[in-house]
Formats: sequence, C-alpha cells, structure tokens
Amino acid sequence: MVPKKQQIAVIGAGLMGHGIALTLARAGQYVTITDPHAETLKSAPKRISDSLRVMGAGDNEIARTLKMIELCSSVGSAVCKADFIFEAAPEKLDLKRQIFADVEAHAPVAAVLASNTSVIQITKIMDGLKHPERALGTHWWNPPHLIPLVEVIKTRWTDSEVAERMMALLASAGKTPVMVEKDVPGFIGNRLQHALWREAVSLVERGICDAEAVDTVVKSCFGRRLAVLGPLENADLVGTDLTLDIHENVLFDLESRQGPSPYLQQLVKDGKLGMKSGEGFRKWTEDEANAVRARVGRHLTRLEDILDD
Repeated sequence: MVPKKQQIAVIGAGLMGHGIALTLARAGQYVTITDPHAETLKSAPKRISDSLRVMGAGDNEIARTLKMIELCSSVGSAVCKADFIFEAAPEKLDLKRQIFADVEAHAPVAAVLASNTSVIQITKIMDGLKHPERALGTHWWNPPHLIPLVEVIKTRWTDSEVAERMMALLASAGKTPVMVEKDVPGFIGNRLQHALWREAVSLVERGICDAEAVDTVVKSCFGRRLAVLGPLENADLVGTDLTLDIHENVLFDLESRQGPSPYLQQLVKDGKLGMKSGEGFRKWTEDEANAVRARVGRHLTRLEDILDD
C-alpha cells in the first residue's frame, strides 16, 4: 500500500514532465520538479494551469494543485527527500544514464527510481546503478495527464515489491497501470501500435490505397470499438476458431520486413516530416494541423469524463 502523502520528484518540466507532475499533485501528492533549462522550469506552473483548464479544472483546483508543486533548481534539491522519482528527459540513453547517476548520489536509498521512455529498454538505462533493484520503467503516454495508461516495466533486477508500490501509487492517482514483466523494446503499447503503423505504411507504399483511406478505415471502423474492446477480447467475442481462420488467410500477406519502410525513409530524407513541415504521408496546412491537435484534446478530455462517470 502507498501512504496517502508521498514526496514525488519529477526530473524534466517539458511536455511529459509537467503532465506527470500535474497528475500526481492533483491527486494530493507533494511534487518537486526540476529542469536544466531555467525558462522551461519557470514556465511549468503556467503550462500546468493551462493543461488543467483544458481538463475542466476551476481556479480553486488549479491553485490547490499548484500549491503541491515546488520548483527546484537542481536534481539534488529535487530528489533529496523523495519517495518516488520520475525521470522525464529526452529519449537519449547517455543523458538518462547520467541523470540516474546524479539521482542515486542524492536520493534516499529507499526511493523508487523510474524512467519515462517509450522506446529505450529500461535495463540499458539502469545498468550501472548501485541499487538497480529499486529501479524500473514507467511509460506514461502523451499527453500523460489525459491518457490513463502507464506501463510499469520490470528489469531483471527490479524487486517485485518495488513494482507493486509503483502500481499502487499510480492507481491512487487515477491512472491505469499495467505490469510489463519482461523489458522488451516498445513494451506492450508501442509494439501493438507500431505493428499497425507498419502495415498502414505498407498499404500506401504498395499502392493499395492512399494515406487518407487508411486513416478513414481505422477511425470509422475498428478504431471506434478499441476504447471499450481490446483485440484479444474481440478475438474471444468472435471466437478463436474464426480468428484462426482469418489468420490462415491473411497473415501470410501482411508486412513482415525487419526494418523501417523505404517509403518512410524517403519521406524523412525529403524533409516531409508530417504536420511540423506541412507534409508527411498527407499534406497539412497550419490550420488543419491545429484543428487535429484540438480535436484530439477535446476527444481525450470527453473520454476521461465519460470513464469517470
């Protein structure tokens, strides 16, 4: 069990870090937050306030949440009294390893250490720590204050009791934690997501359809039920016998190459980087891109309200 009040440290005040800090502070936990970039750290309260407003919070709740958050100028001052420490730095292995070496030098020996990463194996990040049994991964999904899921990833060293403490903390903050027993690349969610993306890219590359058709099929068909019916629930719903029949007739033709699509590589080489450059698989104006971002934010906020009910 996790006591009601814990001291939480968040390293990184950017997109992920401010959302993690917001979530835990909103749930009543004390949070310290630090960032090597002074302007990013200074702007954290405003970004937290803005995110809370998007979530429908009023002035009193925003003030109450901000009162639970302290800005710290260094890793040492942020973690020195922490019970749980979340690293939310950029996806660079050497940087994350350096941060945890600094953390271990200043944090209490009983503190739980967690790295937020979507792609790097936790074992690689925590290798070299003096006490790796207290270290694990927590993959929060973007935006972390709106997406319920957090994947809790064990390494071969992680103490099971430490992992259960993390699960309890996340659940107490209203998240939906899932235990990942083996530290594999992509964990659970990104392995599933990018298996779909690989086939989506292949369909366009092979001239079977265009990118808009792919997106329309997902949004107008099976994507609509994914929020309430997982793929294995669906397989059980239709029957494992029917699932087997379908697999025998389609799996042989699905994309299975062991590397990125040459089509995707060419897009990147040509500077077609998606919404930020105005073109990727599809062409985007700035207004169209902003409309998509707004639509996603509204949808996630409404979905959170529905699930809370």
